[in-house]
Amino acid sequence: MECTVRWVGPQAGMSFIGESGTHHAVLMDGAPEAGGRNLAPRPMELVLMGTGGCTAFDVVMILQKGRHAVSDCEVRLSAKRADSDPKVFTDIHFHFIVSGDQLSEVAVERAVKLSHEKYCSASIMLAHSVQMTHSFEIIDTGATPS
Repeated sequence: MECTVRWVGPQAGMSFIGESGTHHAVLMDGAPEAGGRNLAPRPMELVLMGTGGCTAFDVVMILQKGRHAVSDCEVRLSAKRADSDPKVFTDIHFHFIVSGDQLSEVAVERAVKLSHEKYCSASIMLAHSVQMTHSFEIIDTGATPS
């Protein structure tokens, strides 16, 4: 896996464009107090978003493979960071909101656990230095998605 990160230039303050090896780009910016213009997410916000995307992907795939009628999945992450540099994440809480027809708590709990213990590279990597907690809720849609 490869990527390139380029400074947009002095006219843009502290904005950077990251381009993945698959040629997808994302803009990043710093906080105004650090010379940024608040035009885009901070790099650490993208780390948090990427971790959420990684685990949400897993949860949906695990439920689909188990033939559960999942129709939506959202994960809300809240993180705390160290007060001094380096301001690493110290705690991250993952709250999953999973929707579907007659989803069982056992199936959703299993999917979340498998993601965080076996499949999600991002959260497994961060778990070596970050305290992680998880919760979930299920919204019964009452209808199988088409």
